[in-house]
Amino acid sequence: MDSHVLVVTALEDLTADLVIQALNERGVPVVRVDPVDIGPDLVFGFRMEPNSSSWVGRLRTTSRDVDVGTVSAVYHRRPTPYRARFGHWPEQQRDFAVAEARHGLGGVLDNLHALYVNHPSAVARADFKPAQLGRFTELGLKVPPTLITNDIEAAGEFAAEHEYIIYKTFRGLPRTGDGNAGAIWAQRVDPSSLDDSLAVTAHLFQAEVHKTGDVRVTMVGHRVFAQHITAPDGALDWRRGDWGNLIHSPVTVPPVIETALHGYLTSFGLAFGCFDFALTGDGEDPEDWWAIECNPNGQWGWLPDASAISQAFADLLSGEETAHHARAYHP
Repeated sequence: MDSHVLVVTALEDLTADLVIQALNERGVPVVRVDPVDIGPDLVFGFRMEPNSSSWVGRLRTTSRDVDVGTVSAVYHRRPTPYRARFGHWPEQQRDFAVAEARHGLGGVLDNLHALYVNHPSAVARADFKPAQLGRFTELGLKVPPTLITNDIEAAGEFAAEHEYIIYKTFRGLPRTGDGNAGAIWAQRVDPSSLDDSLAVTAHLFQAEVHKTGDVRVTMVGHRVFAQHITAPDGALDWRRGDWGNLIHSPVTVPPVIETALHGYLTSFGLAFGCFDFALTGDGEDPEDWWAIECNPNGQWGWLPDASAISQAFADLLSGEETAHHARAYHP
């Protein structure tokens, strides 16, 4: 019986499309599903028999019908929140249906005997910036001096200790009611603008690194892809402008940095991650590399080496990467 790769994501996901295309080119059977489709367009029946820890049964979409026992790998990208399925229901019924779907359907999909890239629980653990920064430091990476606070006095003292400080969000802006996305970019803070409104919620401040550029490191299994990114206008946060105007060039990750990043992924049980670094030199000296964050479910389809990255995903999900690497990523 053929093994399948289950791709769990929303209908519109260009990054997942690249991976599915690479798998299709290899003849690997793929089943794409968005759990929010639960209903007539997504039907399932899962059983667990005595003396077995495996779920068996069928998962049927409008175009696929698969025995979940044949799923060998799960690419868990960005499924639509269950709330979108039941949003028009009264609050109590909505919350009940969301919880039942998440714990029932989601509970099975997250507990198959399969390789996960990445498992949702691993992503959840690795998605907090305080945990990321602490792990970077434990692994010997340089991290800018950082303050998390809602205290104006603490913020003022931190600003006085550094030439410039920047503010960045932990999670970014949520979507508006009409579905539009927004963003708050990393920005330099004028200490005189700090006031008692800080008390309302948590804020993240860091000492500004006088950088020469940025690096995005995309790691898929044991594969490493790194691009030096330069914004033509020298923007503090390269994400705020037109990504089509960014200047990319391949860069070699120093071995000591690469070893630390492999250790980072292993420590969180991740198979994949997108790391951001600020550089203060030409990048040849590890001391030039300042770890900023890791997105455990980051975007990479816009990078010049996206085609090679998609092939690395296909290697991992199809089992063509060595078992030594793949074993670490099972839940």
